[in-house]
Amino acid sequence: QVQLVESGGGSVQSGGSLRLSCTSSGSFNSRRCMAWFRQAPGNEREAVAFIGGSGRTTYADSVKGRFTISQDKAKNTVYLQMDSLKPEDTAMYYCASDQDYDGGYYGCLSPGSWGQGTQVTVTS
Repeated sequence: QVQLVESGGGSVQSGGSLRLSCTSSGSFNSRRCMAWFRQAPGNEREAVAFIGGSGRTTYADSVKGRFTISQDKAKNTVYLQMDSLKPEDTAMYYCASDQDYDGGYYGCLSPGSWGQGTQVTVTS
């Protein structure tokens, strides 16, 4: 397991943008996937975006076209750029990580390492 530290949350008006960052204590390599999840009060945690060690990405339908996940391997950091934010995007956002030996992201469907979370609030 690795230590993950998120930053970049905050409050923004509907239509605005935020960029979340997550820095890992472990090195990024082709066998490590990263992911962002979120959980709103009263709701179950849901997956938002994944990126594999190969750079392959996938997104939840609810954020496709608005959010972009990327990684800087030199900085051991993954980002979530969130544009056109909506009030329904309000949630605690968590960074997560695990191994995926194929360079994909399936290993992050049930990740073993989690960050502490960062709050995102979108006001109408």
